Amino acid sequence: MELAAISDHIAEGLQILFVGYNPSIRSGETGHHYANPSNRFYRILLQAGLTPRLYKPQEDGDLLQIGYGFTNIVARPSLTAAEITAEEYREGRRILKEKIEHFRPKVVCFVGKGVYEQYSGRRGIVWGIQPNPMVDGVVDYVCPSSSGLVRMKLEEMVGIYSGIRPALGELV
Repeated sequence: MELAAISDHIAEGLQILFVGYNPSIRSGETGHHYANPSNRFYRILLQAGLTPRLYKPQEDGDLLQIGYGFTNIVARPSLTAAEITAEEYREGRRILKEKIEHFRPKVVCFVGKGVYEQYSGRRGIVWGIQPNPMVDGVVDYVCPSSSGLVRMKLEEMVGIYSGIRPALGELV
């Protein structure tokens, strides 16, 4: 069964645009970003001081009110990112860059090194702010994937996500 892409939550004037690989099967079923129960995304945002409370996946659209948006480099839901084809990444890169150029968020947070590698074509990525952003005036910030498949400790992830707030301050 082919699942439909889930809607972006994106607007002009965003503080942060979070970019994932593609929706999980659970996200495809529910229509909400980071909806898999094993995904730690919303818990990480809270613990990193990026949200005032713990949000639920069903509230993903509500984060627009605090300046946070959501999209993916590939719209098609799948079980793992390994299922994404080279053609889907090529098309996704083009579409994502157009979205970033149009909406111009302050920070684009790539939720996974591989997402940024696919978008930028660069290798040897480090966590945090990336030199030479792909869109002038927009900070490219790389964080670990919040997927439950990632074996990084929650505290380590929270530490990396915590660096987004100072990155926002540098732009003000």
